[in-house]
Amino acid sequence: MSLVNARDMSIINTPPKNRLPVHTEVVRFNDEIIREAILREVDRGGQVYFVHNRVQSIDAVVHFLERMLPQITFVVGHGQMPERDLERVMIDFLNHKYDCLVSTMIIESGLDISNVNTILINRADRFGLAQLYQLRGRVGRSNHRAYAYLMIPASGAVAPDARKRLTVISEYTALGSGFHIAMRDLEIRGAGNLLGPQQHGFMAAVGFDLYCRLLQEAIQELKGEAIDDRPEPTIDLRVGAYIPDEYIIDRKLKIGFYQRLSQVTDEEDIEGIREEMRDRFGRLPDPTQILFNLVSIKQGAQKAGLKSLTVRNDGLMITYPEGQYPTKRQIADITRDASLDIEFPHAATFKIKIKLVGSTEVKRVDMTKNILQSLI
Repeated sequence: MSLVNARDMSIINTPPKNRLPVHTEVVRFNDEIIREAILREVDRGGQVYFVHNRVQSIDAVVHFLERMLPQITFVVGHGQMPERDLERVMIDFLNHKYDCLVSTMIIESGLDISNVNTILINRADRFGLAQLYQLRGRVGRSNHRAYAYLMIPASGAVAPDARKRLTVISEYTALGSGFHIAMRDLEIRGAGNLLGPQQHGFMAAVGFDLYCRLLQEAIQELKGEAIDDRPEPTIDLRVGAYIPDEYIIDRKLKIGFYQRLSQVTDEEDIEGIREEMRDRFGRLPDPTQILFNLVSIKQGAQKAGLKSLTVRNDGLMITYPEGQYPTKRQIADITRDASLDIEFPHAATFKIKIKLVGSTEVKRVDMTKNILQSLI
């Protein structure tokens, strides 16, 4: 709802002082990895969480760990234990009477023990992304480097969605990355009805982008704001318009600029992004300059009420929606400003002849932009 301005949102991006990111690994279930992770933490005076989210088999896991690591003390904690017993287990673990707590995911609920800086999560592919994020947040609560091991079965394939979740949680390890993980979770799971409690709805039928635009229009209408309901024109100039890899190396940063350009509403916004890019990365290469001009052309075409704008061979074809035609004054302005010949193939279109022989893509786009300005 914040993304479509229905609500305000504040994001906490500043971590506590001296806090370090949690080193996160996705690993196959392996005795050696488990032994090494637990011993390394205990040897430096710390404690360990081992998460196994099945009460029926949790005792068997404890026996397995005790046989493998007889020098380590283990204790079990889960939600089906009597309240007093669970309280005693947690107090003893807090007082460092045990090295490792083997538990279900009940520890995700705000547990804060600064001495625990390693967590192993068994069958991590069965957890949701938010659950994994919360569980990982139980370690690294001090200024010591923390480790999180997301364990998947020793053999066999992992479901596609589970693989995506594990990739996201292992990629976003920086402190304050919860918002980005939430956005990726929305992409993976999809979204239902944003205006109600359901996790299902008709969003999948219309698409997330269109759903948000419809919602934004409804909000603007309720606020009494003007709604721009002009159709989005089709632009085809047959030119290379993109941000080269050698200009902006970081892929996420580049996608961010593409997203911002797709959301601009006026020339001032476009110029602001252009200046920011020049300031950060230097002179714009030709394909990027063309990209900015194309965005301007698309904005102008929408303001002029065009249906499409296409370059073919030696001419620019401008198409108006049926029943909407350019005025005589607009045509006269184009002819005077551009000194170009105009043809009228049929009622809804007119063609402007442009001499393209020997002209560069940048020049072709500039000429189109100037002609469009005359129409506006």
